[in-house]
Amino acid sequence: MSLRLPSEIVVERFLPTARSMLASELAERDFTQQEIADRLGVTQAAVSKSLGGDGAVEERFRENERMQATMARIADGFAADTMSGYEALAELLELIRAFEDRGPICAVHEEEMPALDGLGCDLCVRGSDDGVLAERDVLRTVRTAVRRVTNTPEIAAHVPKVGTNVATALPEATDATAVAAVPGRVHAVGGRVLVPAQPEFGASQHVAETLLAAMAIDPSIRGALNLATSDALLAAAEEHDIDPLRFDADYENRAEHLRERFRERGAVPRLIYHEGAFGIEPVTYLLGADAIEAAALAGDLVAAADG
Repeated sequence: MSLRLPSEIVVERFLPTARSMLASELAERDFTQQEIADRLGVTQAAVSKSLGGDGAVEERFRENERMQATMARIADGFAADTMSGYEALAELLELIRAFEDRGPICAVHEEEMPALDGLGCDLCVRGSDDGVLAERDVLRTVRTAVRRVTNTPEIAAHVPKVGTNVATALPEATDATAVAAVPGRVHAVGGRVLVPAQPEFGASQHVAETLLAAMAIDPSIRGALNLATSDALLAAAEEHDIDPLRFDADYENRAEHLRERFRERGAVPRLIYHEGAFGIEPVTYLLGADAIEAAALAGDLVAAADG
């Protein structure tokens, strides 16, 4: 495993790009190469090389609108003699902080350190606290569950037209931003389950809403996924000694409706479903301790339904 610090990205990729962009901005404002060199703390030869297009730049930084605006603002300040070196440094540090908060520096860092890919890493801004570790565990859980879904080809026939999502919530989740799921949902194409992106927090609406309603009654339920409702799937659930709970799809406040139904039942069942409504496709939700458990249940039920 390669071990790369984000500060290395800043020094090796961000700083050369910032200097190159700022040199160009200052040259456009009629600064001489030596004046530019003095401002940037480099040699005149380095400025000449940069202005000649020989300097190394990171295109993701150079094409970023915020970085372009920051370089122009610093150049304007230098040209008008209204910005000191201290103030320019403050502008650059603020830009770096923004880029390290799941921004372009993170994208480069993930490429150079693949172990970070898909973690939604924000160590640079939050540090390695318990919250970060919990989020990482949840994201890992969803990725594992998604692999289980994709490795169970029979599930493709049970993916609803609106798509399937796979979700796990943080232990104290109260809204969708604390629930990790797949952006854009998982879809079935040509008999295969396709995953458009790595899981992220706040990527689900209906599955997250259903999961949060279940957690409000039973905090041990932290995972869910959805499939298309079918007689075969419901029969398979009964074969697995699961007593499905039916609810109405068209309630305006679905979360409160679900909580009321769970209270009436006296427990949160592992399968709840609705039969659709006008413009609403019939959908079944499978619940578990986490997304892995919900995905395992999906595999079992689909196998029984298709058997």
